[in-house]
Amino acid sequence: MAAAASFSSINIRQKQYCCSSPWTCASSILFSNNQSRALLSKKSPFVVRVKMEKGAVMDEEERLMSATESENNGYSMITVNVDLGPRSYPVYIGSGLLDHQPGLLSRHVVGKQALIVTNNKIAPLFLDKTVNALKQGNPQISVDTLILPDGEQFKNIESVMKVFDAAIEARMDRRCTFVAVGGGVVGDICGYAAASYLRGVNYIHIPTTFMSQVDSSVGGKTGVNYRVGKNLIGAIHQPQCVVVDTHTLNYLPNRELVSGFAESIKCGMVRDGQYFEWIENNLQALLERDPKAVAYAIKRSCEIKGRLSETICGYGNWLHGEAVAVGMVMAAEMSYRLGWIDHSIVKRLKNVLQRAKLPVTPPPTMTVEMFKSDMAVDKKVADGMLRLVLLKGSLGSCVFTGNFEQKALHQTLLAFTNS
Repeated sequence: MAAAASFSSINIRQKQYCCSSPWTCASSILFSNNQSRALLSKKSPFVVRVKMEKGAVMDEEERLMSATESENNGYSMITVNVDLGPRSYPVYIGSGLLDHQPGLLSRHVVGKQALIVTNNKIAPLFLDKTVNALKQGNPQISVDTLILPDGEQFKNIESVMKVFDAAIEARMDRRCTFVAVGGGVVGDICGYAAASYLRGVNYIHIPTTFMSQVDSSVGGKTGVNYRVGKNLIGAIHQPQCVVVDTHTLNYLPNRELVSGFAESIKCGMVRDGQYFEWIENNLQALLERDPKAVAYAIKRSCEIKGRLSETICGYGNWLHGEAVAVGMVMAAEMSYRLGWIDHSIVKRLKNVLQRAKLPVTPPPTMTVEMFKSDMAVDKKVADGMLRLVLLKGSLGSCVFTGNFEQKALHQTLLAFTNS
């Protein structure tokens, strides 16, 4: 017999902090070291409430309020409640959620119409499961589907228009719900379409890659690419819920899985040195897809934000996490050149990335001017000032600043390029 579900909450303040690339910044929800270890040593699931506050400072201490365990239908499920006032939403994490949690999706469908947006790689694997999961809780829900081609090159306004066409053809009203089933590209397209259709409708996100599971759970950033850069057209639109079914990772190619690990490594590098050490000690288990290790990494990395501009590395050929890996090494090297960290931190970072088979240098075709040109149009440039995410002090500490010696930036770029 399944244990009765019980709920309580943990309040965690969101901290504005820097991610690991020299041209992007991030904000992430993280546990304090002792609190997270105490929680994550438990075998049963728990409920987390994340309180996102404006003006939170980087050195403000997270406070653990309370936590209890819950189990539904014999299957473990973690629920992260993202507290945004009227736009709050839950993030469900567990294995087999689409198969064994009846009503989980339908409870978040306000009206009786749903449009599933996915791609031609994911549809054969999870489209039917998603339709069944929607109808299990409410057979009256009318479900339409849109299958897009797979690939970063299709993350554009034309794909958003296809979502609009499908919704209009189905005569969906303002109470409809869009459902994104796929990786980050599908999530961004569907989320932006939901933000725009009829001036905003509800949507549910079901991320199916490790990268999207640790990078899309909190934040609400949606958007598409434009001719001159990534994510230049978009909106902030929070989902009704996020469903992280870790069973989907069984179908993920190894390269894409490893790409997602870069986000977890970044999380430890810039904010939690002990988590970075855990990754160093458990990297092999992650590479072997050990269920407990993978689940732990998703919990601890939920959620880290930051968009390294893969454009400069040719994001048609590089995965997001691969570009993040290079950005971390460059940021660490620049931090060392500024005298802000010991070089041993740079060595440890490169070692763990190389063990994970992630790149630590940009393509040989890159030049200093190509890097600087991309930085100039980055979304994080403010009042003409380039702000960088850099490490400072002990492992797990960072700053987000425009106050640094330009010489150090130039020397770092020279060290990683041929000109």
